[in-house]
Amino acid sequence: MRLLWVVISLSVVAATVLQGVRVGRVHIPATLLQWFGLSLILAGLGVRWVSILTLGRLFTVNVAIHTDHALVEKGLYRHIRHPSYAGLLLAFLGLGVFFANWLSILVIIVPITLAILNRIRREEAALLAAFGDSYAIYCRRTKRILPGLL
Repeated sequence: MRLLWVVISLSVVAATVLQGVRVGRVHIPATLLQWFGLSLILAGLGVRWVSILTLGRLFTVNVAIHTDHALVEKGLYRHIRHPSYAGLLLAFLGLGVFFANWLSILVIIVPITLAILNRIRREEAALLAAFGDSYAIYCRRTKRILPGLL
């Protein structure tokens, strides 16, 4: 978790600094990009909150399996295994778009995506150890972050 927070913090600071440079500037009216970016941020936060509410008490910030833990396969989890992270990535993409600079988008999305994929590997190892074949079957039926693609 610490790695994820460090990467997020450094990426957001770098993207904020880069939004003002001429290199990488997106040549679309800033107001349009800001509204689109804000829409992506809100959609991402919505996806994240819906997934957290779906998990309820099973949601934790640390990778942990409860003694009475059950595999959740309803709601967004019916289609993807990590909708909370999908929402987080969508929100950060929106922040990059809001900054109207390709470099800002790049320094937000690439490091944060890599950190999240690292965390997903850890979570999936814990879930596979806890649920065995039922989690393996669930993995074959769903994608990690993006339905039908990833």
